[in-house]
Amino acid sequence: MDDALIHNPEGGMPRLLAIMAALRDPEAGCPWDVEQDFDTIAPYTIEEAYEVADAIERADWGDLKGELGDLLFQSVFHAQIAQDRGLFDFDDVANAIADKMVARHPHVFGAESNAKSAEQQTRDWEAVKAAERAARAETGVLEGVARGLPALTRAVKLQNRAARVGFDWPSTEEVIDKMIEEAQELREAEDAAHREEEFGDLMFVMANLARHLKIDPEAALRAANAKFERRFGAVEAGLRARGKSPAESDLAEMDALWDAAKLREKAAR
Repeated sequence: MDDALIHNPEGGMPRLLAIMAALRDPEAGCPWDVEQDFDTIAPYTIEEAYEVADAIERADWGDLKGELGDLLFQSVFHAQIAQDRGLFDFDDVANAIADKMVARHPHVFGAESNAKSAEQQTRDWEAVKAAERAARAETGVLEGVARGLPALTRAVKLQNRAARVGFDWPSTEEVIDKMIEEAQELREAEDAAHREEEFGDLMFVMANLARHLKIDPEAALRAANAKFERRFGAVEAGLRARGKSPAESDLAEMDALWDAAKLREKAAR
């Protein structure tokens, strides 16, 4: 263990890698860190990615620096586990993504012209990714879409893949018609299992509608969550001004405070 490097505040990436190696040391490391594996760390990786997105959404750049560090640490943690198992190390990870970026940007790092529209570059990007999937012997259109993605994000990615081969509604009108159809089927569902299935179908169509409208459904839902928190906070503040809590109120009173908060927000736009 390189104590000088570990305690060097300017040590950068080598310092972080040394810290991770020390934490995973079977003899002198942290017992919790030593016990972890890919599966146990994966949920933390997902959580940290969401915290990065949250900091960006709040435009909290100081917090973003910290959250990016937390997310980077997750990559370092996984790479150290892999190194401990003799699979690969952090340099292999960095080189792999560097190779991928160079290969996917021939208009920047190769002989191709970069005088292309964003649309043409997107098509080129998809062609390169298709070749990569072919090299991995992924023959199915939907193969390779990560199962660990949030369900809404994965739904959009699956639908995008299908749309590339022509399996798509031609406009938003057909998607909205299908959404109405699925909502009716949910209304008519007769038991819990059927309701869950129909609700899933409705959510899948909603994701498709977001795709047609060029909306990120995860971002839209995060914004709706934030709006709900903000307005319910206003309801609680209104009740506190009356010497009450939500438990001491009723739906009619809280609805009135909610509507007032909504009107204030609209007037402030």
